[in-house]
Amino acid sequence: MTARHRWPSSLRFRLLVATLLALALALALAGVLLASLFREHVVRQFESVLTQQLDQLTARLEFDTTGQPLVDAASLSDPRWQKPFSGLYWQLDRIDAGNAGQRAALRSRSLWDTALTLPTDALADGVVHVHEVRGPQDAPLMVVERTVRTADRPDAAWRLIVAGDMQETTQAIARFTGVLVASLLALGLLLVLAALAQVAVGLSPLRAMQRALAQVHDGRSARLEGRFPAEVQPLIDDFNGVLDRNAEVVSRARTQAGNLAHALKTPLAVLAHAADTEGPRDDLAQRVREQVALSRRHIDWHLARARVAASQRLPGQRTPVAPVLAGLVRVMERVHADRRLDLQLESPAPDLAFAGEEQDLQEMVGNLLDNACLWARHRVALRARREADRLVISVEDDGPGIAADRREAVLSRGVRLDEATPGSGLGLAIVADLVALYGGALALEEGAGGGLRARISLPAGR
Repeated sequence: MTARHRWPSSLRFRLLVATLLALALALALAGVLLASLFREHVVRQFESVLTQQLDQLTARLEFDTTGQPLVDAASLSDPRWQKPFSGLYWQLDRIDAGNAGQRAALRSRSLWDTALTLPTDALADGVVHVHEVRGPQDAPLMVVERTVRTADRPDAAWRLIVAGDMQETTQAIARFTGVLVASLLALGLLLVLAALAQVAVGLSPLRAMQRALAQVHDGRSARLEGRFPAEVQPLIDDFNGVLDRNAEVVSRARTQAGNLAHALKTPLAVLAHAADTEGPRDDLAQRVREQVALSRRHIDWHLARARVAASQRLPGQRTPVAPVLAGLVRVMERVHADRRLDLQLESPAPDLAFAGEEQDLQEMVGNLLDNACLWARHRVALRARREADRLVISVEDDGPGIAADRREAVLSRGVRLDEATPGSGLGLAIVADLVALYGGALALEEGAGGGLRARISLPAGR
């Protein structure tokens, strides 16, 4: 499975995605809220300043005997009232019935020759309304206004207007927003790094557990070893309990198989002894001896199958290959010493290992090596190497070999190509069965010198 397909199912990926999405949402909401609060605060401050100016202007507004309004410009304290297009303006409109009247009856010098145009508004006396409009030179303005009346002429209403340029306020809001965005991005980066560190630290016990499992799988340990946090330790204890119970079941199964084999071998030994004692040359005694020998071989064969079936894939299995092969070569040199064979062992890598039991490896390679020694003329070569995650062992002899159309047949139990050669015909069959139980394969090929090359592929220990 590729990394692209593994990522969506990764716990680390899910935690990071959930954390980053939550951080992004939180920072975005915080940014929007802070920017909105700052803008509202600045606008209210600006509105408050304009309202104070409106109050000052209202206090300076007077009417003559004819009811015409008067404002002493010199009494206004802010010099911007006198500077054209300074950004601070006032204007007084007359309102008659139906909102008709006179626009800009009075205005500040800062308006110069322009007048403010406001939307139609129904104002109650003394109530301040706020608008945002476009003013001189198309500048954005905030306008505060109220309606005033004189006591002697209550039918005459005047619309008193104060406006201020919002460009500086808008720029201040933009600057704050920029600084806020940069700050939130920096904060977000720090939070992302913190989230990565948190996920790495939080998932480190799982990586430790993965390494412990790899050690069990590679045969370097029979149990999960290490220090784990309190949340993970119960899982480790339960898993170790399962491994212990599994090992106990396998041990019990092996013991029972051994007991059964011993129980069967004892009466067979008695029969063989009786046949040898009572009639060593009698035909019946000879047949008894043959059947007893055959029964023993069948018991050994089934016992080997039972042992491998009970122990295959057992965690913690790892057998170094080099010592086993060297030991088998020494044994075969003594067993076939009278034939003076040249047994060649190509030294395997020191770390080459078999993911299974030593006895099973000896059983498989020993049968192949013994079979090669029986048929070889002068030389037998034994090699072992690693191919990916597989252990490949080959045994090659310089004997007559086996025809391609007969190679499958010799893997069957009891099939022998030459009745004159010693053996029961069970050797290759046992090897084929044991290899299959380990999930491997046995292949018979033509050797480089015309003889037979037997090649087995088994799971390699890491």
